[in-house]
Amino acid sequence: MPVNKNALIRYKTIDNCLRNPYRRWTLDDLVDACSQALYEMEGITKGVSVRTVQADIQMMRSDKLGYNAPIEVYDHKYYRYASRDYSIFNMPLSTSDLQALQETVDMLRQLEDFEQFSEMADVVSRLQDKLAITRNGHKPIVNFDNVPNLKGLKLLNPLYNHIAHRHTLRIEYQSFNARRPQEFVIFPHLLKEFRNRWFLFGSRARDMVLYNLALDRIVSIQPVDDVPYQENPHFDTEHFFDDVIGVTKNINNKPQKVTFWANREQSKYVLTKPLHKSQQQIGNRNKDGSCIFQIEVVLNFELYSVLMSYGPGLRVLSPQKVVDYMRDNLRQAADAYLTPIDNENNENNKNNE
Repeated sequence: MPVNKNALIRYKTIDNCLRNPYRRWTLDDLVDACSQALYEMEGITKGVSVRTVQADIQMMRSDKLGYNAPIEVYDHKYYRYASRDYSIFNMPLSTSDLQALQETVDMLRQLEDFEQFSEMADVVSRLQDKLAITRNGHKPIVNFDNVPNLKGLKLLNPLYNHIAHRHTLRIEYQSFNARRPQEFVIFPHLLKEFRNRWFLFGSRARDMVLYNLALDRIVSIQPVDDVPYQENPHFDTEHFFDDVIGVTKNINNKPQKVTFWANREQSKYVLTKPLHKSQQQIGNRNKDGSCIFQIEVVLNFELYSVLMSYGPGLRVLSPQKVVDYMRDNLRQAADAYLTPIDNENNENNKNNE
């Protein structure tokens, strides 16, 4: 039975709701959630009727699509899955599905030697691993870094669609230091991931200043119909991050050469996993096994964080600005271990319990 895209969005939304055991879902709640999802993903403003969602629930309960979802009503009002582990996306693959997936993986494997497809390698490995588990009941043999229920992930699909369709957006955003959200009108250009966090790069409508917004700090997004979308001619989504570690960079930032020394132990890691693609070894290895390296990058917080992660095994030699930052922050870190922690508030809280 063919299923249109809007129906699939509703099924997925209902599934996400019923998988959340920490909230009670009435029929009206499910209607509101489906209406919001269709608005964010497809720009549909007329909403969804109660009758439509009731029909969706019956369809999910049936075997017409193979779901057989154990949706139950409790307290004569609320909906949930009878099994907390159930999801329509956890359905076992059929033999024909497995065959089609294997053919797809085999085809993608043939493209791995081409440079333009090199970034697909981890995706193909995930598919191959999933196939092995499904077919043979084997335990996973490849484990990828993953942070479940990461805040802001639900915005990925809507933002992707808004960028693809060149929609101007009104975004409410609350940084960690702000007491209340700020509102921006943004031309969204790019989604970027760094260390399991996602960021939206966009230009502010009034002056084309480039903004970098963490998805987990975005409160709401809404299309703006009366402000025509514009590209930022100074933001090259393909090469903007060539000279940066992380995501913090302004359009006018220029890279600087950063020279650092690594001891015998840490130089092994630096050699096998370069800090940046511009990394070069300066001279030969020293008698004690240490090495001197140089990278050419924009100076930002993520760079300092990476450098500090090597602890006393790495010492920055230049530029002086980076040397000063590292010295001062490492000194503060050492001082923190010499300063007693005030547990008075914690003890008072315990006594009041």
